[in-house]
Amino acid sequence: MTEAAPPGERRRVWKTPPGVTLCAETDLADPGARAFVLQIGDAYFHGFVVRKDGQVAGWVDRCPHQGFPLAMELDRYLTPDGSLILCGWHGAVFEPLTGACVGGPCAGGRLTPWPVEAAGGLIRTA
Repeated sequence: MTEAAPPGERRRVWKTPPGVTLCAETDLADPGARAFVLQIGDAYFHGFVVRKDGQVAGWVDRCPHQGFPLAMELDRYLTPDGSLILCGWHGAVFEPLTGACVGGPCAGGRLTPWPVEAAGGLIRTA
C-alpha cells in the first residue's frame, strides 16, 4: 500500500521486502527500541523494532489513535522503565511484543505489525 503525499512531502509505504538487514542484535538494548526508515523505490517506510526479554518485534511507526509517529524524540518509544511502548503525543500505551493498546485513547486497539526476525546475531525484515 502506498499513500500519496502532498507536494513537497515524501510518499509512504506500509510494508518492506523480507531479508533487509536492519542492525546487529547487540545494537538494540534489552529492553530497548530503535527507529528505522527504509527507502522503497521513491517512497519511505517508517518503523521501529523493540527488544524485550530476548525477543524482538517490529511495528509500523504510526499510532492507531491519530496516525502520528509514536516517538516525539528519536528512538524514545518505551516508557522510562522499558515495560511498555508509549505514544508521546497522546499517552497511549502498548504491549511491546504484542502491540496491544492497554491504556489511553486507543485502548483495545493495536499497533500495525512489521515482520522482523532475529537470527545469526542480526535483526532483519521477515
